[in-house]
Parts: sequence; C-alpha cells; structure tokens
Amino acid sequence: MSFQAYLDGAEKKTGKTPAELLTAAAERGFDGTTKAGVVLDWLKTDYDLGRGHGMALYHVLKNGAQISEKHVGTNGSHRDDSTTLRLDGIANR
Repeated sequence: MSFQAYLDGAEKKTGKTPAELLTAAAERGFDGTTKAGVVLDWLKTDYDLGRGHGMALYHVLKNGAQISEKHVGTNGSHRDDSTTLRLDGIANR
C-alpha cells in the first residue's frame, strides 16, 4: 500500500484529513522529535489506527509531505503517483 493510500485510509477511518490529524498531534506537543511509539500509541488509543496508518502519519509529522522518488511511477504495491503527499483530504482532489 502506498503512503497516500495509508493516509487516505486513515481519513476514511477517522473522518479527519491527514492535515487535521497532524494539527491534533501538534496540539498534543508532538513533532519530528517525538518517538514513533508515542505517536502510534496516541493514534491507536484516540482513533483506533493501526501501525501502517500510524507510521504513514508519523512519517509526515517527522519529514513533511515529501517522500522519496523510489516508488513513484513504479508498478510495485507501494507505488505513489507523486513525491508530494496530499494532506488536505480526499474531497479536495
């Protein structure tokens, strides 16, 4: 599953866009220096998100919306269409 698919799945499960979830993380004081396990525990407790969805959100929290070109344009299961992840929600595409 691609990064974007994980982010979209998190939105479908929680009703919150990735941007809204990242805002909620910032309100809790989480940033790129926060350990992944802390963020994953919060996402599981508050939103019932699993590790894959949580790690995709953590990646954006830590690194921003840019991802490596490694899987862009490939045919693998982890391919993404762009190196820039959409955080504004499915309805905005």
